[in-house]
Amino acid sequence: MDQSDLPRRHQESLFPSVGLFYDEPIELRRGEGQFVWDADGNQYLDFFGGIATVSSGHAIPEINEPVKAQLDRICHSSTLFLIRSQIELAERIREMTPAHLDKVLFVNSGTEANEAAFLVTTLARNSNELIALRHSYHGRSFATINASGQSPWRSSTLSPLQVHYAQSPYCYRCPWGLSYPSCGVRCADDVEEIVTTTTSGNPAAFIAEPIQGVGGFITPPPEYFVRVQEILTRHGIPFIADEVQTGWGRIGVTDFGFQAYGIRPDVVVFAKGLANGIPIGGLIATDELASSIRSLSLSTFGGNPVSTTAALANLNYIATRNLRENALAMGIHLKERLFELQDRHPAIGDVRGLGLMVGIELVRDRHTKEPAPDLLRKVQEEAKRRGLIVGRGGLHANTIRLCPPLIVTRSDIDAAVEVLDAAFAAAVSA
Repeated sequence: MDQSDLPRRHQESLFPSVGLFYDEPIELRRGEGQFVWDADGNQYLDFFGGIATVSSGHAIPEINEPVKAQLDRICHSSTLFLIRSQIELAERIREMTPAHLDKVLFVNSGTEANEAAFLVTTLARNSNELIALRHSYHGRSFATINASGQSPWRSSTLSPLQVHYAQSPYCYRCPWGLSYPSCGVRCADDVEEIVTTTTSGNPAAFIAEPIQGVGGFITPPPEYFVRVQEILTRHGIPFIADEVQTGWGRIGVTDFGFQAYGIRPDVVVFAKGLANGIPIGGLIATDELASSIRSLSLSTFGGNPVSTTAALANLNYIATRNLRENALAMGIHLKERLFELQDRHPAIGDVRGLGLMVGIELVRDRHTKEPAPDLLRKVQEEAKRRGLIVGRGGLHANTIRLCPPLIVTRSDIDAAVEVLDAAFAAAVSA
């Protein structure tokens, strides 16, 4: 099957906003574990995982077999009927989260889950105001693009929400020119200032990703969210934790990012890695917030038998293979190796992240910190040529995003870093 004509056909038939990686885009035809193959049979070590979505690896039999069996039984009935796997998954998620979160709604994606989170909080608070962070990303729908704090992803601001943006906990590019920890976590105080100066005093919610994904894996200081929650509690503002990329053990040991930061959100939004690539999304909220929807409601595909069966199998696989612990250990090793790389390549301005969610920010000069998106594209191309797939992100598209399946080994990480070393050398000399 020839793939040479696919880019032209993609361009002719799909929305122009749906972009592609690489000067010569590739079709990934097959996957196994942490590896994928393109249409020409070239093998790649996958360190992007379909944007942090393939959590347990490609074509895992223990996950795929239950899905195949479910397809042979029934694949759809709608939420108007009892779905055993949906109920079991909701119970499982309740066990994984704090006791005050007790009602689950399943939808189809992270975007739709964030929309639902906005709905329940605006209804409960009788307010259309939202506090979000700069550099954030919460989806591609009409409301969620306006909740996303970076202009490249915002095609419109004509949203039903009034969004107020607090400064991001972006230590590498502190807007006040301060340094952690002597800064006193000034960025947390900015949330208080936003509440008291730019809102009505009654915002519907505050939303944040524990680690900003599309924003370039911006990783807050340990005490940031604790301070923010103190502010929100004092003002009675619900906290929405957007765990679309950080959930299900990706950042190591804990199931969710909010647990790693020691906080108690009122809503937890999830998607991506829950079903290892099968589309699913959802949220868990307090009973009070869940009860705010008083109209009729359903989700045609949300919580369907196939996606929820895949999610249960995936959660079992993560737990029985100790993949959360592996994410922590391999993440530590990955950052250690990347710090070594930083010593050799002046273009690496910052290495950050937790577990297997690690960013490498590229700059033209370490003193000025001028972003280097052109260099990143060259590094990404050179890495592909050498058999490694990596992502990119950040406001200026100058951060390499590494989020491989949680099954990766030390040898995989060492191989990936060796490729990146060679890719940097080739990109700089090109």
